[in-house]
Amino acid sequence: MSRFLVTGGAGFIGRQVCKELLDHGHEVRVLDSLIDQVHGAGQPVDLEGVDIRKGDVRDAQHVRAALSGVDGVVHLAAEVGVGQSMYEIARYVSTNDVGTAVLLQELIEQPVGRIVVASSMSVYGEGRYETGAGEVVDNARRDPAAIAAGRWDVLGPYGDVLRPVATDETKPVDLASIYALTKYFQEQSVLIFANAYKVDAVALRLFNVFGPGQALSNPYTGVLANFSSRIAKGQAPTIFEDGLQRRDFVHVRDVARAFRLALERPEAKGQTINIGSGRSYSVTDVARMVAQAMNSPVEPEIMMKARSGDIRNCFSDIAKARALLGFEPRHSLEASLGELAEWVAQQEVTDRNDEMRKHLEARGLVA
Repeated sequence: MSRFLVTGGAGFIGRQVCKELLDHGHEVRVLDSLIDQVHGAGQPVDLEGVDIRKGDVRDAQHVRAALSGVDGVVHLAAEVGVGQSMYEIARYVSTNDVGTAVLLQELIEQPVGRIVVASSMSVYGEGRYETGAGEVVDNARRDPAAIAAGRWDVLGPYGDVLRPVATDETKPVDLASIYALTKYFQEQSVLIFANAYKVDAVALRLFNVFGPGQALSNPYTGVLANFSSRIAKGQAPTIFEDGLQRRDFVHVRDVARAFRLALERPEAKGQTINIGSGRSYSVTDVARMVAQAMNSPVEPEIMMKARSGDIRNCFSDIAKARALLGFEPRHSLEASLGELAEWVAQQEVTDRNDEMRKHLEARGLVA
C-alpha cells in the first residue's frame, strides 16, 4: 500500500482518481483550494476515506505539509479553460505555472517515487492532418483572415482541404492559447525536474474528459457539461464555428484508471502519453446526442463565429497508452450519455453560458 497526494483532488477528475486509488488499496491525501467557480460557494466536499487539506498549491507551507509522508504525487491542480485563459492571463499563469514550480521546489526536500502530471491535448494546437495524397502535415494552422471570413477548414500549402487524422505524441506542439502554454509548462517542468533529481515522472495529455460530476455552473469546463447545463434549462447549446470540428471524448473513469496505471507501471517512466478514447466526433453530433439522452427536442445554435484560441480538429492516437500502460477505454461516449443525463437531472443547474459569451465578446475574443 502506498500513500499518494492528489493536488486538485477535489475536482472533477481528482475525485475519480482518489476513488480509483482507494479502490486499489492505496491511501490518498488531497490538496485543493476549493475555488467557488468549480465547487460552488460553501459546498461540502464528499471524499470518504481521503485526507483533505484545503490550501493553494502556490502556498509553499501548505504544499510542504501535504507532501509529508507521501510516496507519489498526482498533479491535477490547475485553472482549466481555453476561453477564460485568454483574458484571465495572470490567474492562469499564476496557478498553473507558479503552482507547479512551488510543488517541484518542495519536492527537492521531500522527494517521492513518482509524479504524474495532467497535461492537455491543447498543447498540440491543431491535430495531425494528411493531404489528399496521404502526406502527413504536422504544422497545420489556420489563417486568421480566413477564419474571420467564415472559412473554417484547415488548408494545405496549395489551398487543398486537409483531412484530420489521429494525433500521436510525436506530433510537435503548437501552442494556440494561454491555457495550452501553461499546460505545456506544467508537463515540461515536471519532466525536466524529474530528470535532474532522479525522480520518476509521467505526463498524461488528456483529451476532452466527460462524465458525471463535472461542474455544470462553470461555462469554461468540458463541452459536455456546458451542453448539459444549457439543455437542462431548455436552452440551445451554443457551438462556435460551423459545428463540424472534431474532438475526442474520454470518460473520467477511464482517465482515473490511466492515472493509477501511470503511477504503477515502470514502463511509463519519463514518458508523455495521450489519454483519450481513440475516436472522433463532430461537436454538433455530440450536442444532439446529449439532447437525445436528456429527452430534449432542442437543437444546437451554430454561431458561425470563431473563439480565439480554438483549433479545428484534434483527436487521439492511444497506441502508446495501450503499449506502456495497458490502457483501454471501457466507457464509450454513446454508452455513457444515459448515465450523464440521469446525473444532470438530479443537479441544481446554473447556466452561465451567456455570461461567458459576453466576457469573450467584450474583449474581442469572438469574431
